[in-house]
Amino acid sequence: MIACGAALMAVLLVFSLALRQVDVSRKAEGVRILEESVRRSAAACYAAEGMYPPDLAYLQEHYGLQIDGSRYTVCYSVFGANMMPDITVLETVS
Repeated sequence: MIACGAALMAVLLVFSLALRQVDVSRKAEGVRILEESVRRSAAACYAAEGMYPPDLAYLQEHYGLQIDGSRYTVCYSVFGANMMPDITVLETVS
C-alpha cells in the first residue's frame, strides 16, 4: 500500500513538472510571436512609407498591431527613420 502511494506521488510530481514546462514554453512562444509581429509591422511601415514608425502607437493605429499590455511590455527604441528600431518584448510578471 505504501509503495502504491509513493508511485502515485511520483506520477503526480512528474505530471506537475511536465505542466510547468509546457507553461514556460507557451509563455516564451507568446513573447517570440509578439516580437516577430512588431518587427514585421515596422518592416511593412518602412516598405510602404520609406521610414520606420516613430513609436508603437503609430503601428497600432496605422498597421493594426495589437499588444496585450496586461501580459507584455514592449520596449521600442528608435535610432533614426532609416534604421530598424531596437525591439524587446518582455512578459509582465504577475
